[in-house]
Amino acid sequence: MSVSISRTKPVPPRDSRDRDRALPPLESGDRLTRYEFERRYEGMRHLNKAELIEGVVYVPSPVRQKDHGKPHSALGGWLFVYQARTPGLESGDNSTVRLDLNNEPQPDCLLFIQAEHGGHVQIDEDGYVNGAPDLVAEVAASSASYDLHDKLEAYRRHGVREYIVWRVFDRQVDWFVLRGTQYEKLKPGDDGILRSTVFAGLWLDSAALVSGDHARLLDVLEQGMSSAEHAEFKTHLQQAGGQPAG
Repeated sequence: MSVSISRTKPVPPRDSRDRDRALPPLESGDRLTRYEFERRYEGMRHLNKAELIEGVVYVPSPVRQKDHGKPHSALGGWLFVYQARTPGLESGDNSTVRLDLNNEPQPDCLLFIQAEHGGHVQIDEDGYVNGAPDLVAEVAASSASYDLHDKLEAYRRHGVREYIVWRVFDRQVDWFVLRGTQYEKLKPGDDGILRSTVFAGLWLDSAALVSGDHARLLDVLEQGMSSAEHAEFKTHLQQAGGQPAG
């Protein structure tokens, strides 16, 4: 899971900080319930990211700019531009997602249809995402990463409809689509472009993403957002939200 929201809370009084120091720390490999995971995470105010996947704690190493920070920024920017041009959607960066009592990931990026526009994800009373986002995107080192194993299985089982994993060291992007109860890899069109099956107009030139050609990345996205399919999708979202199409 993640508790980035807690980082903005006021510093607790000294007696509360003393209690926090008495909490066992979160360590990779710990097997915890979600409640215990959250309790310890709240107490580790210096920690920016930790996840609970299938009941196991993962605490990532410090983030390197070239291998994670820069790719993460590119993925998030691509999704943000699409969300900005598609009313009724909401994107997130490192948001805590409560899936069940054994799974609380903190995806690098996510995108979902807002509940008031026909989506199923809720923002709970604690401010966290509750339920499976429609799309999750992760930056991973390679095919050995838990993003493509335990985390993929958790996302599949809970109904994340599309899952993107950028394997930085492998220089590959995997885009999984949930068909029935199984993930299948999305195949690019004859032009090499990957097109979302959930979010019309969300087009990805994976070669441009991997090579760092951000101008090309956004040009292809712009083409998708200029398509008739994207216009129809926006109309559907507006109507679902009780807004006049326009």
